[in-house]
Parts: sequence; structure tokens; C-alpha cells
Amino acid sequence: MAQFSKDTSGRSLVGWCEALIVLFLGLTVAHLGVSLFLLTDLGSDPFTVMVQGIALTAGVTVGTIHVIICTLLMVIMLLTTKGYVKPGTVICAFCGGPIIDFFSWILAPFLSGESPMVLRLLGVVLGCVILALGMSIVINSEASTGPNDLVAIILSDKLERFQFRWVRIVCDLCFLVLGFALGGVVGVGTLVAAFLVGPCVQLWLPVTKGWIPAYGQKK
Repeated sequence: MAQFSKDTSGRSLVGWCEALIVLFLGLTVAHLGVSLFLLTDLGSDPFTVMVQGIALTAGVTVGTIHVIICTLLMVIMLLTTKGYVKPGTVICAFCGGPIIDFFSWILAPFLSGESPMVLRLLGVVLGCVILALGMSIVINSEASTGPNDLVAIILSDKLERFQFRWVRIVCDLCFLVLGFALGGVVGVGTLVAAFLVGPCVQLWLPVTKGWIPAYGQKK
């Protein structure tokens, strides 16, 4: 039985508004974690490494490639799957960047590549845990999640014998290897993210599930 695909066709307009608010709160928490992670200057997350590598190869900006890849993923998922791409997917795809910029501006005086290594390593681990917490809230809102995160979610549902944590690790390692092969920068933080985020999300999912009701579902 699919773990993440949910039928939300009976959700009311008010229910959708409530669910999208929860999704946005989760997205904000997740990108607080991303900001901590990036400020340590110990390597980008695996998906960003892939985007960076493709951008270097194509000779365009990372932001441009990020939008192109996310858009392509959404189109492919809309054509090949059902019940995964929802309004929240679009919010995640286009609101994450500004949230990261905001938290980076707030936290930059306290954490950077010049900070003591112990503090930077703590920032990586704490960032990954907070990112996973936010992702679990986003997923449990049942309003979907970002296109890059949907890759592991869809594969986890299709390959039912494998837990989400392992599917996420494999997806992250694939992003990492492809990005590195194309010239993306890999650091210790990249490796920590590849092996820590998936398991942390799976640990958080049942916890945050209890925080979130089934919004606006008609009986």
C-alpha cells in the first residue's frame, strides 16, 4: 500500500487553505535547517550539487537550472503519476529560495565558513535534523512537497519493500555522484546530508503526523 499518495479530492477550500498554511510553516522550518547547513560552508546538499554541476556544464546560473529542473520534474510527475503533484508542490518549488535568503541574512553574523570547525559541524548536523523536521511537516500536510523531494517519495511508494529512509539515501547519492561528475562541489556536509536527512525524516514523520489533523476531508 502506498504510504505517501493521498486522495485529497474531497478536501474543502477551507481545508486546502489550512493544509497549505501548515505546509508553508513546515517549509519555513525546513529552510531554516537548509540555511544553517549552507552557512557552514561545508558543502551543498546533494540535489544542489547536481544542479550546480548541470549549471556549470550548461554555462548558465544555478538558479536558472534549479527552476528548469523543478519544472521538468513537476511536468513528468503530472504525466506519469497521480496524487503527488498538488498546489503545495508549486509553493515549495518557488518559495524556498526567499526563505533561505531571509534566514541566511539573520544567521550570517553567527555562523559562517570562518566560524570554529566544531560550530560548523554542529550547524551541519543541527541543520539536517531541522530540515528533516520541516520536511516531515510538509509531507504530513498532505498538500505535497517540493519536486526534488517527490522523487524519493514516489519511488518509496512504488518500491513498497524499501523504507523511505533507504530510498532517500539512494536518491541523494545519485544526485551527489551526477553533480560531482559534472563539476559540482562536494564537502563533508554533502555526505552528512546524504546519509542523515532520509533517516531523520522517517523518524519525524510519525511524530509530526500526530500534530496535524486531516484538513477539510469530506466523509
